[in-house]
Amino acid sequence: MYIDKETIKRDFKKKLTSMFAEEVQDASPLHQYQALGALVKEYASENWMKTRKQYTEKKEKQVYYFSMEFLIGRLLMSNLINLGIKDECQRALKDLGIDLGELEEVEVDAGLGNGGLGRLAACFLDSMASLGIPGHGCGIRYNYGLFEQKIVDGYQVEIPDNWLRDGNVWETRKEDKAVEVRFGGYVETSFDNNKLTFHHRNYEPIIAVPYDIPIVGYHNNTVNTLRLWSAEPVGREFDFSSFSKGEYTKAVEYKSWVESISQVLYPDDSREEGRILRLKQQYFFVSAGIQSIIRRFKKLGVAIQRFDEYIAIHINDTHPAVAVAELMRILVDDEGLSWDEAWRITTNTIAYTNHTIMSEALEKWPIDMFRKILPRIYMIVEEINRRFVEELSARYPGDEERIRNMAIIGYGNIRMAHLAIVGSHSVNGVAKLHTEILKKQELANFYQYYPNKFNNKTNGITHRRWLIQANPRLASVISSAIGNKWIYVPTDLRRLMGFSKDASFQSKISQVKYNNKVDFSNYVKEHYDVDIDPNSIFDVQVKRLHAYKRQLLNVFHIMDLYNRLKENPDLDIVPRTFIFGAKASPSYYLAKQIIKLINTVADKVNKDTSIKGKLKVVFLENYRVSLAEKIIPATDVSEQISTTTKEASGTGNMKFMMNGAVTIATLDGANIEIRDEVGDDNIVIFGMKDYEVLNYYRNGGYSAMDVYRNDIRLTRIVDSLINGYFNVSYNEFKMIYDSLLYQNDEYFVLKDFDSYVNAQNRINELYKDKAKWQEMCICNIANSGEFSSDHTIIHYSKGIWNTKPSIIL
Repeated sequence: MYIDKETIKRDFKKKLTSMFAEEVQDASPLHQYQALGALVKEYASENWMKTRKQYTEKKEKQVYYFSMEFLIGRLLMSNLINLGIKDECQRALKDLGIDLGELEEVEVDAGLGNGGLGRLAACFLDSMASLGIPGHGCGIRYNYGLFEQKIVDGYQVEIPDNWLRDGNVWETRKEDKAVEVRFGGYVETSFDNNKLTFHHRNYEPIIAVPYDIPIVGYHNNTVNTLRLWSAEPVGREFDFSSFSKGEYTKAVEYKSWVESISQVLYPDDSREEGRILRLKQQYFFVSAGIQSIIRRFKKLGVAIQRFDEYIAIHINDTHPAVAVAELMRILVDDEGLSWDEAWRITTNTIAYTNHTIMSEALEKWPIDMFRKILPRIYMIVEEINRRFVEELSARYPGDEERIRNMAIIGYGNIRMAHLAIVGSHSVNGVAKLHTEILKKQELANFYQYYPNKFNNKTNGITHRRWLIQANPRLASVISSAIGNKWIYVPTDLRRLMGFSKDASFQSKISQVKYNNKVDFSNYVKEHYDVDIDPNSIFDVQVKRLHAYKRQLLNVFHIMDLYNRLKENPDLDIVPRTFIFGAKASPSYYLAKQIIKLINTVADKVNKDTSIKGKLKVVFLENYRVSLAEKIIPATDVSEQISTTTKEASGTGNMKFMMNGAVTIATLDGANIEIRDEVGDDNIVIFGMKDYEVLNYYRNGGYSAMDVYRNDIRLTRIVDSLINGYFNVSYNEFKMIYDSLLYQNDEYFVLKDFDSYVNAQNRINELYKDKAKWQEMCICNIANSGEFSSDHTIIHYSKGIWNTKPSIIL
């Protein structure tokens, strides 16, 4: 698409007039942003319509990616870049006295996700559109995001993330596409025309209304769709009949109950009410999505028996696993297919990505809860389980333990990961190590039973967002060296290896990093009133706060480094700035204590003038996509230090690598594949190997107390948590202390400490050799194309979905 500057100026003025009856000079930045966003959406809409029409007319096979999260971030700059009109728009606005960068800052991050799972889904949508693959997202339109994080006296405080306060200019409400979703009630059976039929009675209905967001492909005509569902009461308001009878509370309760379903991402599930709401959320968007897909499919004029030839449904982790039973319900109850035919279609249609081996994320639902909320779905799951157990009994006669462990229903629960595996044709892990652990450890019984279902698809990131958009300086230097083919074929970045030792090119890369660090230093000064030195090493760990991600190991190293500097202020180290960003789940108290510890250490370190500014610590409040776009291009050292075997893949590791950071890492998740790409000389590895960790978990033998007692550095650090060293109450960090010494350090923080400190010392020495460091940075950038989500999606498309690109004319 090419639209010149004058056209954009004219159209922008018209949009301001039609939306707000304002002239440019009178409009607020918010109104200017909203007018520009509406205009950009309008520019994309013609191809959006063409894309939908062509998919239908050519009967293209389409992918529907079901996910609880889509962490899409801001869309203004992304859409301008993908439409190919960013530069013209920038010039047009400049003529009108408007800074495009300032308007970008007006946009609020969409509150549709939390971490890597949601950002992966967003990258996948971008790649599908940019590759011309017919693929769409399906999720929930949360009224509030997870939460907005404030740091008050070092503590995380959660406040509502009211991201829709000023509306969402990118969405289109499609009330005419609404569907009904049913909860509760009971099921009656009858024989009609010699066929057993099922009737759902006395249920509570909810209207699911779709809001569509265009997903614009890069420099092509493809515009796919992210469809998000909002829960609304039947009749839109409340039970007027009850209200008229004077039953005021009942009338209002219904409306409140319905709207709670799409109210907030991940309600607190530490109580039963929260768990019930989570289950309802999952069924709500799955049922609405599949009903919508069926309705769209019928427009093709193709027999329902061929559904799997035209539709692929991908479930992102176990949250949407109920899709297996819902598709069966529709095919059997509504479309009148036999069980066997419906099962063939369902298993050929659905594919499942497993994102974790951690038991708390492999969802289980109590039978009584599930049956009460979803009575017909429970009957279907029960029948799927009955037939599966029959198959297992025939295959493994007498092996009752194996059968019990593999059953979908067992030990009082419905195991959603088991339902997803049994009801799909593909089960993929998201990094080579993770997939091998699934096959050999966590899901070994299923792998033995379904060896052809299991495969690996290592995660990826969209280089359009994380390099072209987030780091335009670096993108420009890259293109000046090797041309712009890499934008379309990211693996072409490998040509940069020819420049890795080139002093002139190294200087350009170094200058880009320095300029990005200056920008970020200014941001930190403005928002946190902390002075950080852009000449220091920016050592960054930004990700969800969880004990296995080991932010605690990082802060322990900082405490050790601080202790060494106190003993010797002239210690020969390159000045360090340690930067954290993370949200902890509101009910995850250990994680919240770690946040408090980081901020307590930061307060102590940053105020201590005796260490001569050699050490600074910054905790970034309310970490989100737009903040990641600022810090990642400025990072020197990428912290990927999870306990080996716990991180399925990671995608932050790829973003940092692509922006020229050097990774310090355990051999966990995709870190292994990054190491394989860049070589041992261009990554810093430490810590236990997977077989060592698994051996401890399986056989025991680890004593955290012994490690603590035998390392004077650790004794000093751990004791400081409870001995009054910090100006906090005695019990402030007692939970951390106990988790390490009396709960035996589940994630081996103490065990890996010495190895980690040695690795950090190596980082210090490597950074002193400027030429070597720049060579390492260039090597990382050059080999990052392998981790583009385009590369990943091509493998999904060919290996799982059996889809092909569709060129929109």
